[in-house]
Formats: sequence, C-alpha cells, structure tokens
Amino acid sequence: MTAAAVRAVAGPELHRTARIGWLRAAVLGANDGIVSMASLVVGVASADATRHDVLLAGVAGLVAGALSMAAGEYVSVSSQADTEQAELARERSELAAQPQAEEDELTGIYERRGLEPSLRAPSPAN
Repeated sequence: MTAAAVRAVAGPELHRTARIGWLRAAVLGANDGIVSMASLVVGVASADATRHDVLLAGVAGLVAGALSMAAGEYVSVSSQADTEQAELARERSELAAQPQAEEDELTGIYERRGLEPSLRAPSPAN
C-alpha cells in the first residue's frame, strides 16, 4: 500500500507538538505557583498570625501571582509574535529581491534534513 493510500484510509496524521509550548508553560507556572504560595502561607503562619490573616495572605498571593503570570505571558507572546512578524517581513523582502538565492537556501535546508537533491522541482527560472 502506498503512503498516499494509507493517508486516504487513515485520514490526516495528527501531531501534538503544537501543544508542547503551553504545556511546558502550564507545568512551570503551576510549580512556581505552588512553591510561591506555600512559602507565603508558611511564612505568614509562622509569624503567629490568625487563620484570617493566613487566608487573606494566601488569597492576596494567589491574585498577585495570577496577575503576574498573565502579564508575563502576554509580554512573552507579544514579543514572540513581533519577532516572527519581523522575520517574515525580512524573508518576504529577500524573496522579492533575490528569489533564486532564497530557493537555493530552502533547497539546502531540505537537503541537510535528508531529502535527495533529485527531488527538487525545476524552478520556473531554470
């Protein structure tokens, strides 16, 4: 059975690598939050505070931590998006100015990844 026939029967292959970024952020954020909150609550409780004071400190720490994580994630995602847009603009400019050089660059990338040079389709310029 050919690869195309397998895909036709099985349907599109689903990759989960796109989820790795948010999963990593969630795990690291949860670990950070647990350690921070535990430290805060234990610190306030060890200062001979009332239950109300410990609860209030815990809630305040939870809100502050959530706002801090949200702001940090927003800045991180925004700066990544800005960087990607700048890179796309640069690549578009290079493609418009030197299409053959960009095609050669892309061909080299695929060849270094293991594709055979004979698979290269002839470009309209050739």
